Amino acid sequence: MNPVYILTLSCPDRLGLVHAVSGFLLEHAGNIEEAAQYNDEDTGLFFMRVQFACAQATHEELNGHLSVFAQPFEMQWRLHARAQPMRTVIMVSKEGHCLNDLLFRWKSGLLPIDIRAIISNHREFYQLAASYNVPFHHLPITAATKAQVEARQYEIIQTEAAELVVLARYMQVLSDDLCRKLSGAAINIHHSFLPSFKGAKPYYQAHDRGVKLIGATAHYVTANLDEGPIIEQDVARVDHSKTVEDLTTLGRDTESQVLARAVKWHSEHRVLINGHKTVIFK
Repeated sequence: MNPVYILTLSCPDRLGLVHAVSGFLLEHAGNIEEAAQYNDEDTGLFFMRVQFACAQATHEELNGHLSVFAQPFEMQWRLHARAQPMRTVIMVSKEGHCLNDLLFRWKSGLLPIDIRAIISNHREFYQLAASYNVPFHHLPITAATKAQVEARQYEIIQTEAAELVVLARYMQVLSDDLCRKLSGAAINIHHSFLPSFKGAKPYYQAHDRGVKLIGATAHYVTANLDEGPIIEQDVARVDHSKTVEDLTTLGRDTESQVLARAVKWHSEHRVLINGHKTVIFK
């Protein structure tokens, strides 16, 4: 079978961009299998994702040709080999529902990722990691050791050549420095009660206030806590009959599903960052 690539790009909007990209791929014997584009009238930017098969040029050759092609259009672009799963590191604390869900989906072939390591500030999930044959790094953290621990975390991420870091209920705030290093490559999940219900027991607060909707948000990590570009959200309706335990269970299920969708779309190169928002070609 011919190698399949995914090209993602953004640039200032202008006439003829789709024609230009299609013509470039035709010139290099690329057969388009899937294409989507969007022009943001507010920012004047154009976004595009193209999946194409190409047997007459290597990945390296296409990168070289694209570098020349993109310059006149001021394009920001990336070329990915679809067959290459995204190398991923997962970070987790004491709640393992998202971690367990991602591991199962990965091993079931439902996510195009390659989980290279799990990092945790607690020991709870070392046996779960071992059952999937994934290296587990226990790195306890305190205010006094935060800088040293984050340096070690980033060393692991670099050693594994990870393209994606997933904070699967990792309950430590990353430093501004680590957030910048992982810009556009780290996804976090949290309950959608923020900022109304903060703290360790949001579902208790939600139950006490009689909420009618609970949910979850997956977003990119930025130095502004829980304010990064949103990738996916979902909600579930509840009523007075639901206990705190019911809300917690439903909330965890929603968190797992939302995070899985965000990871899937990111690892399929369907998410393009547009300032403090995202463009998602589903």
